[in-house]
Amino acid sequence: TLSHRRPERILFRADFTPDLHRRLVARAGTEDLDRHYGVHDRGHIAIRRPAELPRPDYAPYWRNEKLPDGTTINDYGVAMVPSGYYHFWGYVSPLRKARAIADLENYPIDDVRKWDFSGLKAHADARHAGGKIAGASIGHMYETAWQIRGYEQFLMDMVENPAWAECLLERLMDQNMAKAEAYARAGADMIATGDDVANQENLMFAPDAWRGLMLKRWKKVWGRIKEINPGCKIWYHSDGNISAIIGDLIEAGVDILNPLQPECLDLDAIHKRYGRQLVFDGCIGTQSTMPFGKPADVRARVKEVIEKYGREGGLIVSPTHALEPDVPLENIDMFFAACNEYGK
Repeated sequence: TLSHRRPERILFRADFTPDLHRRLVARAGTEDLDRHYGVHDRGHIAIRRPAELPRPDYAPYWRNEKLPDGTTINDYGVAMVPSGYYHFWGYVSPLRKARAIADLENYPIDDVRKWDFSGLKAHADARHAGGKIAGASIGHMYETAWQIRGYEQFLMDMVENPAWAECLLERLMDQNMAKAEAYARAGADMIATGDDVANQENLMFAPDAWRGLMLKRWKKVWGRIKEINPGCKIWYHSDGNISAIIGDLIEAGVDILNPLQPECLDLDAIHKRYGRQLVFDGCIGTQSTMPFGKPADVRARVKEVIEKYGREGGLIVSPTHALEPDVPLENIDMFFAACNEYGK
């Protein structure tokens, strides 16, 4: 699939929000939904955080703050406020009131280089020996940066205090680089990366701002992966209309693009232009077909996507995000049935 050669079968997958996952498990009678629906093995190798390693102390950032009941502090010190609606939450950013760049320079970020890299290669080798892929994930840069700094504050930094934005992005890139090098050396077949940098209509900022702040850092990370492990594929995620930067992503080293929202993008035009250079992962609308279509609509869309984009490789069929609680179970059953029917 990733080499753009006619595959024996089309690869497909889907993910589910917790409430929907619970109901699917009850319907299927098994926790192993991938095996139940015939999804390809997606196992990942992962760096382990030693249990004895002290965690960064984020308490000082919240000592005088009154946070809503149920709020938790995540691994980057960001307050996660429950919304009361399924899996959604709000963010309260610890550096939203920063007064100087030193506040960003001194902010505690967990140092991945102190984590346990042992066993990564053995895990990857074992998966390969069993005929399975070894995937890995290194996460975000921009998304993590704005969650630490504050969404509006980070966007303002990009314009008024670019050194502040550079500071956080550079620190996060260093951590991502450490993960990337470890996974590449271990023999990972694919490494997942990404940032949501677009909305329904366009990028969230000027393309040149993205190129100067985010892309140049991702290029370093992706370039290092390819230098260590030339066969490793780079998977990149961004929701929204990213048509203005797809060429940049390919030039920088991206092999697989996700999720390719049909509500935002002209997928036929993108495939015509980039279909031999890029693997599509997605294409089944979670804002349209999956929640609001009938099973027949889901079946027709899966067939269309496979016929248009997948017959000569280069396609992983998937909904364009984790499926939400309002998606009918019958539509999910039909999605997998259609993938199995037309993907051979």
